[in-house]
Amino acid sequence: MTLNERAEKAVELKKSGMYNCAQSVTVALADQTNLSEEQLCQISAGFCAGMGNMEATCGALIGAGMITGLKTEGKGTLGITRQIQEEFGRRCGSIKCKELKTITDGKPLCPCEECVRNAVQIYGEVMGL
Repeated sequence: MTLNERAEKAVELKKSGMYNCAQSVTVALADQTNLSEEQLCQISAGFCAGMGNMEATCGALIGAGMITGLKTEGKGTLGITRQIQEEFGRRCGSIKCKELKTITDGKPLCPCEECVRNAVQIYGEVMGL
């Protein structure tokens, strides 16, 4: 599966209404881990609407960080996650859910579907997929 296909899978999962942003990203990147899609859904279930519905860090970004930790087995994860976070902020305009969903000129800064797409794409770019 190409990186763009993975990103589109994340978007479709989010659009289905059955997955939150973190789940959409973790499931789209499931082959990067030794966990099943079901396990990834369970572990990322609480990271919607800005980490537990607190409108803080975007769930899509948290999902990418979770996959990074699993893929790197915790070695160098902090630096890689920081790279992902910084690029996500550049592309999306923020890393905070509340800011990303703020309506300006009739549309949000970065809709959830774009957040999950960007999180998957950035993960792939940083990790060399």
